[in-house]
Amino acid sequence: MILKLGPFMALDYLVSAFVTLLVVLDPVGLAPIFLTITADLPRAARRQVGLRASLIAGAILAGAAVIGDWLLTKLGITLPAFRIAGGLLLFAVAFDMVLGWRSQREVREAEQAVYADQVRHIAAFPLAIPLMAGPGAITATILLAGRAGGRPNDLMILLGVIAALVAVCFAVFLVAGRIARMLGLTGNLVLSRLLGVVLCALAVQYVIDGIRAVLTG
Repeated sequence: MILKLGPFMALDYLVSAFVTLLVVLDPVGLAPIFLTITADLPRAARRQVGLRASLIAGAILAGAAVIGDWLLTKLGITLPAFRIAGGLLLFAVAFDMVLGWRSQREVREAEQAVYADQVRHIAAFPLAIPLMAGPGAITATILLAGRAGGRPNDLMILLGVIAALVAVCFAVFLVAGRIARMLGLTGNLVLSRLLGVVLCALAVQYVIDGIRAVLTG
């Protein structure tokens, strides 16, 4: 029976990891921000910035997936406590998305960063950090790694999901102009709100799982 349930459990974990990180990373929502901070760059330089930012963000999230649980153990933080704290943090991110505060703040911070650090720094900051591998994405990755429970197969699934979504982000950067024109202002707003609602539900579920683990532990 356990062998029969294994593939279904792996599929459930795959879907959960993909949806959670897809909503947190929000590749489509990054398109107009990417266009804003690379507006003065030629196409080749813009492609290089997008690739470098994607690689940096992927490395950060992969590191969080591999050593995040170990780091929590060294700090004396239990996984249920981190689930509750992480769920609350993700809920704050989702709340900003639903109300439209997140995109406005990210655009403003991106413009300030470009002015301060110039072009050579924008791949690492603010594009990779904190727009792609920000607190929400790192928290979600550590939570998902905790759900893997040390199982190598689930950890490989999580790393594969991270690699796939980073590749999606890079692909979105390459066609950012087309996506922004296709969705328009209304489309971007509606998509951001819908993703925010989904992330709210996922965040609440993390809090519920953490509280349940505390009560049953």
